[in-house]
Amino acid sequence: MKNEERQKVIDLTIDKVSFQLQEVHDFSWLKEIGEVFCVFDQQDSGNIGFGLAKNNQKFFVKYAGAKPIDYFGNPEDAIDRLLKAIPVYEQLKHPYLTQMIDHFYINNGYAVIFEWFEGECLHSHWSFGGKEKYINPHSPFYRFKHLDINKRLNVLNMIYSFHVFVEAKGFVAVDFYDGSILYDFKDNRMKICDIDFYRKSPIINEIGKDYWGAVRSKAPEEFILGEPIDSKTNVFTMGAMAFGLVGGEMDHSFSKWEAGEKLYEVAIRATEKNRDDRYSTLKEFYEAWQKALN
Repeated sequence: MKNEERQKVIDLTIDKVSFQLQEVHDFSWLKEIGEVFCVFDQQDSGNIGFGLAKNNQKFFVKYAGAKPIDYFGNPEDAIDRLLKAIPVYEQLKHPYLTQMIDHFYINNGYAVIFEWFEGECLHSHWSFGGKEKYINPHSPFYRFKHLDINKRLNVLNMIYSFHVFVEAKGFVAVDFYDGSILYDFKDNRMKICDIDFYRKSPIINEIGKDYWGAVRSKAPEEFILGEPIDSKTNVFTMGAMAFGLVGGEMDHSFSKWEAGEKLYEVAIRATEKNRDDRYSTLKEFYEAWQKALN
């Protein structure tokens, strides 16, 4: 939603950190968890995020129930979506996923507490929007793209390993894109975050062209109402992720690819428009990727 379309903006401050909402909301309960050191208030999901510190520990709190400036839906819908995400985090607990610590109703909303991870989001649209993401040397995405190819391939390997686990658990990844990746440049570590929309298979596209996800990583069926969203869909997303991190993103030409011909052939097959031409499962895709890698 563009700035000029926003109906109302309220400035709020907690522990010397300022942020904006569409209306005043009581966050006094955060004091029990810790001191706020950062706020993520520009999400279109209906959630607002807080970084908190207490006794040399840091936490990330995701809260639904307020009205963030870029959200024009109903807060109750955001609460419902966050509630549905709880069993997802419980069942998909994994070393490469940010760890959920607690969750509870509070102050007409719902809060989920995660362990804090000292990483930077590869799609930091609140700091590096539009072209800045790709050309600003301070942008996490720009810095990641300029890392050694082996470090980037290692991140892809972790992403694929996690999603093979997701598939084995009977889940389908929904709304996974570079904004779901946190990277620690100091220690070269990666965590996946924000898997709120992952669902138990089988599922279909019940929304149409605006189905959850970023255009650059969505499969063709994620734009069509009633189409199946399944392992083949996720294979496309993983191939698209490879092009995003070691290639030309939506330009799938070999000239923009940095990781050799064999891996390119795997990524190209994964991103075939025709579902039947892709790998059938994430496990099959990952095995082909590993073989090409070695």
